[in-house]
Amino acid sequence: MPTPSPSHDQATRLLQQRGASITPTRVRVLQLLLAADAAMSHQALQQAASASGQRFDKVTLYRVLDWLVAQGLVHSVTGHDRVRRFSPMHAHAAHAHFECNDCGRLFCLHGTLPLARPEIPEGFQPDRLDITVHGRCADCAASVI
Repeated sequence: MPTPSPSHDQATRLLQQRGASITPTRVRVLQLLLAADAAMSHQALQQAASASGQRFDKVTLYRVLDWLVAQGLVHSVTGHDRVRRFSPMHAHAAHAHFECNDCGRLFCLHGTLPLARPEIPEGFQPDRLDITVHGRCADCAASVI
């Protein structure tokens, strides 16, 4: 029997910490997101799973992604193309993203936000702050030269 990959173990551990049911689809979706170098769309997740010999039902995948977001294990960000992309939640919940104008990939930017907090009117209750930097990712910038 093959040894599970570290991201499989990590995905299982994260689900166990939430006291959640460990289902193959939840583990595999979280595993794919943990292994990705950029946020993944629903379609990209289906393609990655299919490439590894596993297929996800479209509705089941949407439900698992929504559940992972609700559990705080994954966050989503919507790109300029209006496609939601998902990535693992990091220890620092408030962070910015970088969206490549050429290939459309979205990357989480690590580190604290050096920006001043916007003035929130009295009585308002903000949930989160979304900041996206737009430009060319390293791969696209290198292909231009």
